[in-house]
Amino acid sequence: MRLLFLGDMVGKTGRTAVWEQLPGLISDFRLDFVIVNGENAAGGFGITEEIFRETLAAGADVVTTGNHVWDQRDALIFAPREERFLRPSNFPKGTPGRGSGVYIARNGARVLVANIMGRVFMHPELDDPFQAGERELSACPLGEQADAAVIDFHAEATSEKMCFAHFVDGRASLVVGTHTHQPTADHQILNGGTAYISDAGMCGDYDSSLGMDKEEPLNRFLSKVPKGRFEAASGPATLCGIGVEISDRTGLAERIAPFRRGPRLEETAPAFWS
Repeated sequence: MRLLFLGDMVGKTGRTAVWEQLPGLISDFRLDFVIVNGENAAGGFGITEEIFRETLAAGADVVTTGNHVWDQRDALIFAPREERFLRPSNFPKGTPGRGSGVYIARNGARVLVANIMGRVFMHPELDDPFQAGERELSACPLGEQADAAVIDFHAEATSEKMCFAHFVDGRASLVVGTHTHQPTADHQILNGGTAYISDAGMCGDYDSSLGMDKEEPLNRFLSKVPKGRFEAASGPATLCGIGVEISDRTGLAERIAPFRRGPRLEETAPAFWS
């Protein structure tokens, strides 16, 4: 199974680039399943129902989020009725929406997708992410109720991301880190067969500060006095993510490689998709 995960869409330039390019990527690379993190899609803060639906229309099978999931109040209304919209599963019981689901890929495989948020340096501090991961994988074991299992681990600390991946190694197809918006170079397959990367990067303007216009963040570092609001950068976007090939027999990863397409970072795509 060929799976593409695209990192956090940031602002109009990021979401538009995804909408324009994703249909071609699915066709060109014969992708079976696509996950997109959409928590920064609305001006850099949250996501609306319209943006969510446009992302699905472009070909995404699931949209995940993170700590900005409720920044647009619209999300509280549409989250409970949209099965393909995920918020972190370790929010307290009773939080609107869902944290995981099982979806059918284009090749007929059953794909468990879970969205979990870390706690180190994160706000709000949610329930234990390790217990959440155990709960999700125990309820839908790989090789039994699921043919593949993907976890979007939305967290700040690399140590927490890596320890979580080791914790679920051999029980998940992919653990992909999101939130820091900078693509890392540590993509690998762990000893038990779980693919991992600390951060997939973002889909947005990299002539920026994490997708935001760089002037105000720079001002705050220099002066400590806010002059205005953070605004999403509006230059040409680069798509960043990770491509994984998953065994149809075991549900574990066989290959992993970064995907980057755009004007600033070095472009790359999984060679095993050619």
